[in-house]
Amino acid sequence: MSQFFEIHPDNPQPRLINQAVAIVRQGGVVVYPTDSGYAIGCLVGDKNAMERICRIRQIDKDHNFTLVCRDLSELSAYARVDNTAFRLMKNNTPGAYTFILRATKEVPKRLQNPKRKTIGLRVPDHAISLALLEALGEPMMSCSLILPGETEAEYDPFEIRNRLEKVVDLIIDGGVIDSKPTTVVDLYDDTPVIVREGAGDLTPFE
Repeated sequence: MSQFFEIHPDNPQPRLINQAVAIVRQGGVVVYPTDSGYAIGCLVGDKNAMERICRIRQIDKDHNFTLVCRDLSELSAYARVDNTAFRLMKNNTPGAYTFILRATKEVPKRLQNPKRKTIGLRVPDHAISLALLEALGEPMMSCSLILPGETEAEYDPFEIRNRLEKVVDLIIDGGVIDSKPTTVVDLYDDTPVIVREGAGDLTPFE
């Protein structure tokens, strides 16, 4: 049976955030709110937790996971970017974007695109996500909580509880969220390429 924390979406309670971080550090799989619907995540290096996420979402191990970060201070450890790409990212984070970047050797191979050796990275514009990541002190490996048979990320924490309370370790209730996919921007080369049009404004990358 999972734990269920009701956390204020604008002023997250530090006590609950710290309890959530403890669950993540113990190998937990956590459902948490972002600016594009609910996500499911775990520690970057936790292979067992990642495999649980794959089973819950019914995806294979080649699925592209994303590193969700509190800011760009951790970027250099996980991705290689030139100055132009960094400025573009800095000017548009936090926000509803996922950036595709060249992965460094620090990124476990199971998280990289097997052919291009890339990694997705995003900084969500959501108080609970950012508080969780700040307290954790490192990125979380995450993907959108799109359950089998669905096409969009889950948005209602009570519906999530009904479906997942026996298979995840923690569900963070940050209220009902408007589920909008992120805009995906490929920064592998010098020229930005829009892979998916979503909630993030395309103008800065055109």
